Amino acid sequence: MTVIVVSNRVARPRVDEPVTGGLAAALLPAVKNSGAIWVGASGRLADSPGKDSLAEIEAHGTGAIATLDMPAEHYRGFYEGFANSVLWPALHSRTDLIRCNPEDFASYRAINAFMARALLRFVRPDAVFWIHDYHYLTLGEELRQCGLTRPIGLFLHTPFPSWAVFASVPQHRELAAAMLAYDLIGFQTDHDAANFSDYLAREFGLTRDEAGVIVHHGGMTRLATFPIGIDVAAFAEEATKAAARPEIARLRASLQGRKLAIGVDRLDYSKGLPHRFRAMDRLFERRPDMRKTISLLQIAVPTRDAIPVYQQLQTDLAALVGEINGRHADVDWTPIRYLNRSFPQSVLAGFYRVANVGLVTPLQDGMNLVAKEYVAAQNPLDPGVLVLSEFAGAAKQLDAAILVNPHDIDGLANAILQAITMPIAERRERWNAMIRRLEESALDGWFSDFVTALRSTRRSPRRPMVVPSASVAAIPRGMGLATKQ
Repeated sequence: MTVIVVSNRVARPRVDEPVTGGLAAALLPAVKNSGAIWVGASGRLADSPGKDSLAEIEAHGTGAIATLDMPAEHYRGFYEGFANSVLWPALHSRTDLIRCNPEDFASYRAINAFMARALLRFVRPDAVFWIHDYHYLTLGEELRQCGLTRPIGLFLHTPFPSWAVFASVPQHRELAAAMLAYDLIGFQTDHDAANFSDYLAREFGLTRDEAGVIVHHGGMTRLATFPIGIDVAAFAEEATKAAARPEIARLRASLQGRKLAIGVDRLDYSKGLPHRFRAMDRLFERRPDMRKTISLLQIAVPTRDAIPVYQQLQTDLAALVGEINGRHADVDWTPIRYLNRSFPQSVLAGFYRVANVGLVTPLQDGMNLVAKEYVAAQNPLDPGVLVLSEFAGAAKQLDAAILVNPHDIDGLANAILQAITMPIAERRERWNAMIRRLEESALDGWFSDFVTALRSTRRSPRRPMVVPSASVAAIPRGMGLATKQ
C-alpha cells in the first residue's frame, strides 16, 4: 500500500531546521517511518505551470517528499485570500475577520483543481490519498472528477465550528458538499466531528449512523476522531540531550535562579497572546511580591505577514509587551521576553525542560502539540506545570493540566500563580497522569489508525457532486445533495 499525503506546504527534513506548526511536526516523523509520499507546494510560483510543475522529489527515511511549483495567477488568492482570510477565521470562530470575494474563491477552486491533476502522477493500484487541512476542502471532489476511485481521506487540523459560524462563509454549502467526496473525514475531537455532523443535518438533512457513516447522493462518507499525538520517548530524549546546548545554558544563566514560564506559538490571533500578556500584567499588579520571581519567555513566530490583520496583530503585541515591561521591569529583570523568531525543535525541547510553567492558552485550537511537547520534555522528578486552555483540543486528553478560560484574565493570572506555587507532590501527580495519556495516543498510532480506517471505510459507487453557489438557495433542505449533470 502506498500512502500519498497532501498538504499545502511540506516541511524540509534538514538538521536542526525550525519546525513550526502542528501539521509539520506530526507528518515529518510519520512519513519518515511509513514509506509515505508527502506532496505539497515548493514555495516557488510558476507563471504557466504544466506537467513540469513537479519541482523535486527527496527521500526522507523510508518515504519521500515531493514539491510542486504552484500557479502564480491563483496562489495568492488561494492562500492569503480564501484559505486564510475566510476559512481560517471561520474555522476559529472569528466571523468578524472574514474577508471574502468571488475572485479568491475562484482561485481556491483553481488551486485545488491544479493539485488534483498533479496528484494523478502518483496514482498506483494500491494507493490511498490522505489530504490535510482546510486548504484542500474541495480536493477530494476534484480528484473524483478526474476519475480517481481510490480511497481519499481528509484530516482537519483546525477546529470545526458550530453550524451558524460555518454558515457565515458565503460558499459554505458548496464547500461542505465537496467535502462529502471524501471517504473518510477525520477531526481532532469528538466536538469537532459533532459540529460538522450537525451542520450536515441542518443544511442537507443528512444524518450519520452509529459507525459515523453518512449516506448521500454521492456515496458514503465516514466521520471519525483521530487526535494527533507526538513521539513521547523521542521528544523526552531530545529534551534531556538539549541540556548541553549553549542556548539552554545561556537561558538558565540569565534566569539567576528565578522561575520561567514559556509560550511557543505562531503569531496568530487564535493563540490568545494578548490575553496571556495581560494575565502576566494582572499577576504583577495583584501580587507585587511575585515581581522578579518569574518571567515569561514568549516565542511568537511570524506567519501570514502579508495579510493586514496579522500585520496589525504584530504591531499591537509589540506595543502591549512594551507597555507591560515598562510598567513592571527593573534594571535586572524583564517580565516578558518576547521573541519573533523560530527555533529548532531540539532547542525548543530544552527550553520546555527549563521552564517551570508551560502556557498554552489559545482561544481556539484544533489540538496544539506544544502542550504535549511541554509535558513530554519535563524532568519526571521535578516537572513543570502545564496551564492549558479548555478550548484547545489537547485539553480533552490532558485534563490533569490546570485548565483555564483564556478570556478570563483574572482566572488566567490565578492559574499562573497556582502553577508557580504548586507543591512538588502535586506537580508529579499531574505530570504522571498526563504522560500516561500521551503514551496511550502516540504519533505512530494516529497515522496508522487513520490509514487503517481509510482503507476499511465502506465504499459504494460515487458520482461527482457539486452544489453551485449561485443555486444553493434553490435546493430544498432535506433533499440531499445536487448532482453535477
